[in-house]
Amino acid sequence: MSGVPAVFLDRDGVLIEDTGYPHLEAELRLMPGAAEAVQRLNRAGYLAVIVTNQSGVARGLFTLDQMHAFNTALVRRMAAKGARIGAVYACPYHAEAKDPQWLHPDHPDRKPNPGMIRRAADEHGIDLAKSFMIGDQPTDMEAARRAGIPGFRFDGGDLDLFVRELLGG
Repeated sequence: MSGVPAVFLDRDGVLIEDTGYPHLEAELRLMPGAAEAVQRLNRAGYLAVIVTNQSGVARGLFTLDQMHAFNTALVRRMAAKGARIGAVYACPYHAEAKDPQWLHPDHPDRKPNPGMIRRAADEHGIDLAKSFMIGDQPTDMEAARRAGIPGFRFDGGDLDLFVRELLGG
């Protein structure tokens, strides 16, 4: 039995503008071409999965509930534009957390570790051999490498153009 192919997407700087710890819906600004890119990936048969480090929780900048509400708003906004996000994985842990419940020296879910990717694969029947990662940071590329999947670095611009080139037109 083969699993479904997935694209693992970083959130800040890939799907949304990285405005520095965004956590309020008013700060939610989609990157150019983000919804179109996810639509294109959906049509190509990929499950779109967000994997995002969210150290703002550990740093005390916003709460876990605010983080979840923001991610829900992002999924809802994408859906309103016809783009389906299949799952969201967020890691609130950090080695320099102010809140001890989020303190961890090297949490397996925190990129560059591949924990979120592996957990998503287990929980959603994803075939990693048919999957890949799009991120904007070296930690995204390293998480992909450690998970055994290709990683593609998005340096800004129109995400749909980037995805169109990745998929070959």
